[in-house]
Amino acid sequence: MITKEMSITEVVQNFPETVEVFMKHGLHCLGCAAARFENIEQGSRAHGIDVNVLVEDLNKAVKH
Repeated sequence: MITKEMSITEVVQNFPETVEVFMKHGLHCLGCAAARFENIEQGSRAHGIDVNVLVEDLNKAVKH
């Protein structure tokens, strides 16, 4: 299960199918240095994204 405390890079590395979900939500900085250190909640806040909706969609993507 993906949580908002997980790092963006960790999620993308472990679940490549989540890249499309991050992009759909407007989090396009998957390759930037901040993605290595920011967790999903921090990245979402920085981009004005609803973290709860994002995490829900990420978990849907990995369950299929």
